[in-house]
Amino acid sequence: MPRTDRFLDIRRDPHSDELLAHGGDSEAHSILQRAGFIAVVRLHESYHRAPAGLAKDDESRLATNAVARLRAAGYHVDCDPLFDSDARPVRYPALGASVSHLAERLREATDTDEAAAILTELTAPHDGVLAGLDDTLGALAEFFDGLGNPSDPYTARRLRYLADEYVRVIRSDLAHTHKRLADRYTPHPGRRACTEHVPDHETERSAVCACPPPPRALPAPAPPPTSATRLRR
Repeated sequence: MPRTDRFLDIRRDPHSDELLAHGGDSEAHSILQRAGFIAVVRLHESYHRAPAGLAKDDESRLATNAVARLRAAGYHVDCDPLFDSDARPVRYPALGASVSHLAERLREATDTDEAAAILTELTAPHDGVLAGLDDTLGALAEFFDGLGNPSDPYTARRLRYLADEYVRVIRSDLAHTHKRLADRYTPHPGRRACTEHVPDHETERSAVCACPPPPRALPAPAPPPTSATRLRR
């Protein structure tokens, strides 16, 4: 049965004439936002819309680009005929994918040394992920400082507050966690590296490694018996 979150609909709303995109999962939403759509989150629904003030021709180009990107990623997109396209743009890894790769490496880490080395990519003071986030928030605050709207200085102060308070606390906490990991020199008791080697004494020569089989899940216990009630005559 096909997954419903692989289907999207990109059309002009017949009542408001707004360009709207409905459906999809988080990956599809990332593609929509990189194409230029803006997320709208309501109490009972979430969707994407075109930025305010765009001319209709620009909205059509935005929608056509989004449809092509989504289909290139394997999504099924129903759309207005004007937005249909045979183009399939090449997909490049997003910057966030390299950060998410750290999570995959941590899930495979077999000892505290390995975990500490991976955590360093977040906490390194000069070129770690959090240092880059701090620098980016500062640059965005500078951008708002010179933008000219009366509310922009407030937004700039808010961004600096996020960097100074929240990001600083996360960096400090993770740096402490890194130090504790680096000082332990402990293998993870539930993980070990697979050598993909079958010893000579292994009786099952079809095995590809000597790792033990995964633990067998025990069946749930049966409910306790209920005492039968004697019927009265």
